[in-house]
Amino acid sequence: MKYSIIVPCYNEEKNISLNLKRYAEFIKRDDIEIIFVNNGSKDNSEKIFNELISQYSFAKVVTIKENKGYGFGILTGLAKAKGHFLGWTHADIQTDPGDIIHAINILEKSENPQQSYIKGFRTNRLLKDKLFTLGMSLIETTLFLKNLSEINAQPNLFPRSFYESWVNPPYDFSLDLYAFIMAKNKKLKIYRFNVLFPERIYGKSSWNSGIGAKIKNILKTLNYSFKLRLKV
Repeated sequence: MKYSIIVPCYNEEKNISLNLKRYAEFIKRDDIEIIFVNNGSKDNSEKIFNELISQYSFAKVVTIKENKGYGFGILTGLAKAKGHFLGWTHADIQTDPGDIIHAINILEKSENPQQSYIKGFRTNRLLKDKLFTLGMSLIETTLFLKNLSEINAQPNLFPRSFYESWVNPPYDFSLDLYAFIMAKNKKLKIYRFNVLFPERIYGKSSWNSGIGAKIKNILKTLNYSFKLRLKV
């Protein structure tokens, strides 16, 4: 297996079938595995996965009974991955499954895939979301003295050796920040490409439920950022 892509799913029952169908449209090779992580979902995700997953040869499911965080779900999937190159993206279809193939194409055309990190850059976003992201990017860029724009953009794709170098990665949404900073510190060549970021078709965000949730997430991320800055 050359590529393993992790897709963490928390209460995404309405998006599971759409995910599988969309990946089937784009995956036309047998060296890509998509590992869906049912990350402690409380809806009918497990039932739907059990009904559908056998119809798609590229897809696997890892089930976590208790949700311990977004990052924990991804890390659990990465631990099960067989690929030489690893990555992740979201299950909400706001980042299209086709962007994974785009990322793979960029990696395969890069000068040195083993020293490359591919990451999306979100476009077509609401102004309020752009401002929120810009503020966080400025804070993190100032703190780490590195250009850290669109930190939570998907997908992410990188060599297995990079993943194996991680030490105590976070279990929450800070995993995107951690991976991006580690890639910068290890001087991987970072390739960014634009991805459309439309509104959700189904379901609701598990964390972005209003201004209160945003503030809580900001404070939590900043707390982790200061701790990480001391380590790196």
